[in-house]
Amino acid sequence: MKTWPDLAVPPVDLAFPPLILNATSGARELESSSNNFKMYVCGITPYDATHLGHAATYLTFDLVNRYLRASGKNVSFVENITDIDDPLFERAARDNQSWQELGNSQVALFTGDMTALRILPPTAYVSVTEAMSSIILAIELLAEKGFTYECAGNTYFRTTNFLTTLPIAIDDALRVFAERGGDPQTAGKEHPLDPILWVAKKAGEPSWISKLGEGRPGWHVECTVIALENLLGIGYLEETKVGEIAIDLQGGGSDLIFPHHFMTAAIGKALTGIDFAASYVHAGMVGLDGEKMSKSKGNLVLVSNLIASGIDPMVIRFALMDSHYSKERMWSAGLIPIAQARVERIRSALSRSEVAPTDKLFRDIASALGNDLNTPSALALIDTWVEETEAGSIGGSAGEMSRFLDATLGLAL
Repeated sequence: MKTWPDLAVPPVDLAFPPLILNATSGARELESSSNNFKMYVCGITPYDATHLGHAATYLTFDLVNRYLRASGKNVSFVENITDIDDPLFERAARDNQSWQELGNSQVALFTGDMTALRILPPTAYVSVTEAMSSIILAIELLAEKGFTYECAGNTYFRTTNFLTTLPIAIDDALRVFAERGGDPQTAGKEHPLDPILWVAKKAGEPSWISKLGEGRPGWHVECTVIALENLLGIGYLEETKVGEIAIDLQGGGSDLIFPHHFMTAAIGKALTGIDFAASYVHAGMVGLDGEKMSKSKGNLVLVSNLIASGIDPMVIRFALMDSHYSKERMWSAGLIPIAQARVERIRSALSRSEVAPTDKLFRDIASALGNDLNTPSALALIDTWVEETEAGSIGGSAGEMSRFLDATLGLAL
C-alpha cells in the first residue's frame, strides 16, 4: 500500500536522554540490540473516518519515532491496514457498496489526516490483502507445528501454552474477548479464549485458497505476520535463531492490550520460538464530554471534519499533546480555542528577531519527552519561554526553536 508523503525533519544537535516509556510491563527504557529500532503499530480497519482517538494513538507513536530519530536511531516503522475484517464487511453491506471501495475511501481519508497532522509515515504501510500469501503460509506452518485445530468449520489457534501470561483475570478476559470480536461461547472449542486463525468461506465475502480450505484469515494473525515479515525480513520463518526478541516495540490504543496484542504475541512466539516484542506501549482512550467516544454512540469527533471547519491541524496536534498519551482523557470543544491561543502566542514569539534563550530550553524539553513522553510538561516549558520572550528576554534563536519544535513535537509553526 502506498504510504502518505514523507516529511523533511530538521536535524537536532543535542544529546537526548534515553527514552523511558510506561510499557504494559512497567516503565522501561526503549532499547534495541543495534542502532536499528524496530517498531510496529497496529493500523486502522478502514470502515470509518479518522477520529480523535485514532489521532491520539498515531500521534503518540509519531512522538516516539521522532524522539528516537532525533537521538540518532534508525527507526524501521511498520503499520498495517486491516482491510479484511468483519466490521468492514458489515459496514459495506449496510451501505450497499463493495468492501474494497469502502476500504479505499477510508484509507484515503486516513492518510490525508495523517499528512495534515504531520505524522511521519511508516517505513512500510501494508494491507492484509497485500500480505495474504505470507499470512496463509504462516497459518499453514502453525498447523504443521500443532498449534491449530478445526471447530465449526473454522481453524482456531491453541492458546493453552500461553495463558500463564494473560494480562487480566480469566473472567475479565472472557468478557473482553467477547466484546472485541472473540467467540468464547462457540461449542467444541478446546478453550473459550482460542481465537480464529482461518475463517471458512462465507457467502458474499472474499476468500483465498489454502491447505486449510477456502477462506480468509482472522484478525490477530494478520498483524503478527505483517510485523515479523516487514521487520525481520521475508525469511523469518526459515531462521533457526533470530534472537531472543523479534521486534523492539508493538504499539496501539489501550483497547488492544487484550485480546489483540496478547494474541499477536502468542502467535508470534508459536511461529518463531522467540518473544514477539520487547515493549508493548499503549495510548489511552479519548472520550467526549464525559462519555466514551465510539462509533456505536455516534459521538465521534472526526479529524477531517475539524480541519474542514477551518481548524489548524497544528492546533489539533497541540491540543492532543496537552494531555499525557497514556491517560484516559476527555475531549471537549473548549480545548480548541485554548490551544489556538497558545499556538498563536508561540508563532508570535517565533516571528521576533530577538527571543529568550533556547539552549537550556531544548535540554529541558528533551528531558520531559524522555520521561515517558511528558508532552504537557514540554508544552508548559514552551509557554514559559514565550512569556520570557514577551517580557524582553534575549539570547536565543527563533530559527533553532522553530526547527526543534518541528523535529521533536511535530509542530510546524
